[in-house]
Amino acid sequence: MVGNRIKITAGDVVMSAELGGSETTQLLWDALPIQASANIWGDEIYFGVGINAELDDDAEETVELGTVGYWPPGDALCLFFGPTPMSTGNEIRPASAVNMLGMIEGDSTVLKAVSDGTVISVERE
Repeated sequence: MVGNRIKITAGDVVMSAELGGSETTQLLWDALPIQASANIWGDEIYFGVGINAELDDDAEETVELGTVGYWPPGDALCLFFGPTPMSTGNEIRPASAVNMLGMIEGDSTVLKAVSDGTVISVERE
């Protein structure tokens, strides 16, 4: 599982991400392809993925730029490209802890071009 890649498409924005090897990551991989409507929260895009995973023991309350995470309360995949309304300073803070799934390759800030409601798809690469 480690090293599996996904392709994320949101309107004109197309990017890849490399996934880690967690149980939640495997659930996501098995559910692909996924298509949903993007929700914007600060510099985070999140959307439901239908995998229903619990919070991992190593879930994080702050993340790095480009993190791909899973937010259990919203059953949502999260793409982090900057501060959120919960952030202090330059930190990137989800609404609550997220399971770490992988990292976006390249410049994740291009996600700023994605609008709320944009159709977003995630597929195996």
